[in-house]
Amino acid sequence: MTTRGIVFFDIDGTLVPSMSSGSFLASRFGHQRELDRAERLYATGELTNEEVSVIDAEGWRGVSTRTVERWLDDLPLIAGVEEVMSWCRSHRIEPTLASLAWQPVSNSIARRYGFTANGGPRVGISEFVYDGTVAEHFDEYDKRDRALALAAERRIPVQQCCAIGDSRSDVPLFEVLPASLALNAGPAAREAATAAIAAQDLTAVIPWLEEWERELGRP
Repeated sequence: MTTRGIVFFDIDGTLVPSMSSGSFLASRFGHQRELDRAERLYATGELTNEEVSVIDAEGWRGVSTRTVERWLDDLPLIAGVEEVMSWCRSHRIEPTLASLAWQPVSNSIARRYGFTANGGPRVGISEFVYDGTVAEHFDEYDKRDRALALAAERRIPVQQCCAIGDSRSDVPLFEVLPASLALNAGPAAREAATAAIAAQDLTAVIPWLEEWERELGRP
């Protein structure tokens, strides 16, 4: 079955609404207060994502990959994810994760719901145990570039891609796509997006997706 388009979904603040996936994990690692402060500073532009990643990765030191996978099975997501995934499948749209969340987070959500995982930073691993270092940094421009690279790999024109997100990390991707939706978003994302809504259930994005999909078939 031929894919007609791609919709890129952010994770933290979009699919994970109540707290960031990093904060969720940090509460189990034991450094949640420090990470929450760092994430607030990133949101205001006072820290880079690289700096936040270094702070967070240190807290992973000595924890096994299997333990993190087990914790992530309990990561709370916004209601309506399964319904939106069903809509994407029935309309031949590839739902893809585009996020600054750690790769184990993206991989877990992709495995649970059927998204395509596509990038993210990595914590170093030694013999199935996290070593507290950042093995791969990944910022908002990498997020944009990885999304465009996937579209090129799939031979899907940029004009047939859209994105849904909520924060400043989504702005570079929003700026290169013809359609973008700011969901429960901050000022930077709302300003950069072509539309914005507030909702407690992801199915609220379906009318917007339907209008975007209708545009795919127009000359």
